[in-house]
Amino acid sequence: MPTPDIDTLSVNTIRTLSMDAVQQANSGHPGTPMAMAPVAYALWQRHLRFDPADPIWPNRDRFVLSMGHASMLLYSMLHLSGVKAVNPKYETLGDLAVPLEDIKRFRQLDSRCAGHPEYRWTSGVETTTGPLGQGVATSVGMAMAGKWMAAQFNRPDFKMFDFDVYALGGDGCMMEGVSGEAASLAGHLKLDNLVWIYDNNRITIEGDTKLAFSEDVATRFIAYGWNVTRVGDANDLSMLDRAFETAKKQTDRPTLIIVDSHIGYGSPAKQDSHSAHGEPLGVDECKATKRFYGWPENETFLVPEEVRKNFASGIGARGAKLRGEWMKKFEAYKAKYPKEADTLFRMQHRQLPEGWDKDTPPTRRAWPAVSPPRRSRTRWPRTSLGSSGAPRTSRRPPRPGSARKERATSRPTTTPAATCTSASASTPWARS
Repeated sequence: MPTPDIDTLSVNTIRTLSMDAVQQANSGHPGTPMAMAPVAYALWQRHLRFDPADPIWPNRDRFVLSMGHASMLLYSMLHLSGVKAVNPKYETLGDLAVPLEDIKRFRQLDSRCAGHPEYRWTSGVETTTGPLGQGVATSVGMAMAGKWMAAQFNRPDFKMFDFDVYALGGDGCMMEGVSGEAASLAGHLKLDNLVWIYDNNRITIEGDTKLAFSEDVATRFIAYGWNVTRVGDANDLSMLDRAFETAKKQTDRPTLIIVDSHIGYGSPAKQDSHSAHGEPLGVDECKATKRFYGWPENETFLVPEEVRKNFASGIGARGAKLRGEWMKKFEAYKAKYPKEADTLFRMQHRQLPEGWDKDTPPTRRAWPAVSPPRRSRTRWPRTSLGSSGAPRTSRRPPRPGSARKERATSRPTTTPAATCTSASASTPWARS
């Protein structure tokens, strides 16, 4: 069997890592990472302006995995690209954000590879995604924020912000109403810094999309005012490159790239089936799929060293160069526009300006201590249905003249609603 070229080897590494992680966890979604591996590879390795050594560089491109169930696609990219971890103080630690050991513990407690990507739990994850449509909608907000940042901080002699936002979604995202609303707004605002990639595999977890979805997505987005282009084969890296380059040339509208793919690509028994969507392939099917890829079928979590070097010389080197140029530009910007530079730095680090509270009037009085409402001591007889269907109490009726009768009639005749109202009214913040 001929040795695959480095691009094919890298794409298949993404696929097999995803397959192995889902299989080991006995839970997850392997099919979409197997189909979208070439798309993620082409974008990250050749186009994304992102520095793995500094994943919070302000002018980086943003990547949103809207179909969060395919999280192993993102975790594989973060691992292979060598993305570094960042702590809550926005300090780069030097450790990998996603070590291989965490991929091996996919979907396990405390693993950085949660079932769905979680923001601020795993460095390199730009936003938490899970509910379909949420990620693409959030990406519109990110693109709007990019335009706002440019309006606030760019100067005629300093273009500090011009990042793009890429979101990868599937049929489920296109079905959700929130994605349509967000896409309409993006078209209205002419967000040319926004690119959605639509994985058109025609499969949902229930079966073929024709069960519930038959609209012409391309025509809908053209009506929204988007530029729409199509890649007929997700494995065609040259056509993917062409689509991304076309998107970057847009100056007055967002872009939708429709990519036709095969879910579970390479799986002899499960390709193009809904069984590849939301369950492990199975040990034997994983081996058969690896044989199709020309991969050692008994190896698990294999990352060839040449693949690591390929990513380091691609997105690693390109990202470091772009970030270095931006940081150098920022130093010159800071010298000429110190106030704007300080504001930008504080925004990025979530710091308030010095003396922000100097004009805040002093508090006149302390807030009253809040005590929990007293628990009602009213007892309620248990009820059941008698033979006639009418409710009856479990308490026997008292004998005439007995002390029990006196005790029973002396109890307050409150209702549950009245008791609740009385308890609420006793709290300090209640209003009459």
